[in-house]
Amino acid sequence: MIVAQAGRLQWEAALFALSFAQSGTSKRFRLFIAEPAEGFKWPGEPGIRNNELREMLTELGATFVTFETHHFGPTYPYGNKIEALKALPKGEPFIFFDTDTLVLDALDKVPFDFDKPTASLRREGTWPVLELYGPGYTDIWKSLYDKFGLKFESSLDLSQPDEYWRRYLYFNAGFFYYRCPHEFGDKFLEYALAILKDPPRELVCQSLDPWLDQVALPLVIHAFGGGRDALPEGLLDGSVTCHYRVIPLLYAREDDKVVNTLQAITAPNKIKKILKNYDPYKRMIYQGRGDKVRAMFDRNDLPRKEQAIRNRIKSAGFWMR
Repeated sequence: MIVAQAGRLQWEAALFALSFAQSGTSKRFRLFIAEPAEGFKWPGEPGIRNNELREMLTELGATFVTFETHHFGPTYPYGNKIEALKALPKGEPFIFFDTDTLVLDALDKVPFDFDKPTASLRREGTWPVLELYGPGYTDIWKSLYDKFGLKFESSLDLSQPDEYWRRYLYFNAGFFYYRCPHEFGDKFLEYALAILKDPPRELVCQSLDPWLDQVALPLVIHAFGGGRDALPEGLLDGSVTCHYRVIPLLYAREDDKVVNTLQAITAPNKIKKILKNYDPYKRMIYQGRGDKVRAMFDRNDLPRKEQAIRNRIKSAGFWMR
């Protein structure tokens, strides 16, 4: 499942669906595109409105489903990935992907154990942000595990130093999976709302926007018996999928396989006719701006922080989203 709506996400959904269709993934995997429904929390028509795009996604085999936004909506769109899970078939294994992902190879090559969930380890230590004289990583994370009656010690990576962010269970929410979307979604929503409405006192200096989903996610995964070692390395966020985040970052830092996949899926004329209506794709893919961004970086010697890559692209005037 991916979540899409009018605006940038509908165009990212097109690239996901195009890459999924050419990946060689078997028919035991079905693509669902979840759209938020119009309602009190989300006024207007938030779904995909571009008819050509919608028709293309349907031809690519996508199934559209809608979901109600009872708790989040446009003020916290990251909550969509939580509430959208209820739109999927109950009791069937699922994989959620962020829309800004390309499928590079067959998902059949990934040995999923849907009883042991995990999520993306392609992340930086973005949360928590420690304050001088404030609580450390251990106190902050332990307060959350204690809040939900979870065993904190068994979540730790003891090969990492104490008070180093990698010691603590932390994921990027770019993908996650489990045996039932309703079970996972119920607990994800329960934990997220509890943290938002009644955070432990150790979180008093911590921002939960936009981090709420990534704060709750490791707790959910740990509660269901999953963890950081549930999948072999190098498949998701590797040879099988790529969470590129934004097109300029894709050109700047991803492997040639990712760029070649992007160029191949967007090359057919009937696809180009639709995608060039989105200015970032028109400029970056079809008018060569992406190649200029790629020439700015050495993939073997990239800046350590993603923000430094972003800043260099912006300074050159090539940032588009």
